[in-house]
Amino acid sequence: MKRRLSGLALATGLHLMGATAVQAQDAVEGKKVFDANCNVCHSIESDVVGPALKNVHERRGDEWLVKFIQNSQELVKAGDKDAVEVFEKFNKVPMPAFAGSLSEEDITNVVAYIKEESSKPAEAAVAPVTDQTNASTTPPATEQGVSFGELPLIVHIIFILAGIIVLLTIITVVVQFRVFTTMLGDSIYDMDFRKSFAGRVLFLMRGDTTVMTGEAKDKLHSTHDFDGIQEYDNDLPPWWKALFYVTIVFAVGYMLHYHVFRTGALQTEEYEMEMEQAALFAAQNADDPNAETNYEVLTDASALESGKSLFNTNCAACHGQEGQGTVGPNLTDEYWLHGGDVNAIFKTIKFGVPAKGMVPWQGKLTKDQILEVSSYILSLQGTNPANAKEPQGEKE
Repeated sequence: MKRRLSGLALATGLHLMGATAVQAQDAVEGKKVFDANCNVCHSIESDVVGPALKNVHERRGDEWLVKFIQNSQELVKAGDKDAVEVFEKFNKVPMPAFAGSLSEEDITNVVAYIKEESSKPAEAAVAPVTDQTNASTTPPATEQGVSFGELPLIVHIIFILAGIIVLLTIITVVVQFRVFTTMLGDSIYDMDFRKSFAGRVLFLMRGDTTVMTGEAKDKLHSTHDFDGIQEYDNDLPPWWKALFYVTIVFAVGYMLHYHVFRTGALQTEEYEMEMEQAALFAAQNADDPNAETNYEVLTDASALESGKSLFNTNCAACHGQEGQGTVGPNLTDEYWLHGGDVNAIFKTIKFGVPAKGMVPWQGKLTKDQILEVSSYILSLQGTNPANAKEPQGEKE
């Protein structure tokens, strides 16, 4: 009896080991298929063009996943709730139908790969190493705002006393002016006093704005008469005259600074310096989508062959093996959505158009590889492949 049990346990163990080995092999094959067809638009952990795939088999089920990968649009048109939800959530970018290019076994292997990747624990973030001695003795300072109400009582008292002193000073000045005015009597209206600084301040406080606007003499110029239009001989406002004098001084200083001593850069020089700085900035900031590029189309056979290989690996899933267009636009006609010269295509590939499902490739392809793909795409012009997608964009 014991021998039978031992034999049964051994057989069961071998069966489980064999099943595990088969499942692992399925996942290995699935990874190859996934990398060749799916990783352009999908990631296990995060959303890209399509949704993150971690634990998707638990949410949808294996059978649904196989049908969706084979032809997602059939499920959408049939009104499948989950398929419609995914389609609408991700900007209604249709997923390519793989029923004709992948077998059911390939798709099953992809699902096995997704399961295996989903079961792996998430990588823990590595905390930066810090000097424990410094951390224990000198903790990082944090800035905290303090409201006025949280200030100590002595600070509140100081503010109150300062306000009282300012108020008493104003009251004292006003009282002294009143006493001073009473003592002078009518003599404050004498022109000598009114033109003095004290007189100007006194009458300004009493509402006389002559010190700001000038005196209105209401006298007509005897010789200034043009077609019945007469001119009064009034003073210009003092503020206007002061500003005019300031502009004269400024003009002299400007002329000496820019034109005599040449210690300042003129507008042309400033423009040239700013253009040089902009060129340096653009060269240093390679990730600027607005940076000017001047690439030339590659025409040698090796570069175009390399571009074709990269295109088939990374772009054919959305643009077709011949560039005829599937999910993405047709690349063989004369119409372009984002420009049809080599530099425009280079930028489109590098930075992508996420809103329309085009992922950025700058983190996956080098500059030379992107230029090779761009040149290969231009070599497809006028090839007229079968079942080409209708033109999109503007004619170049």
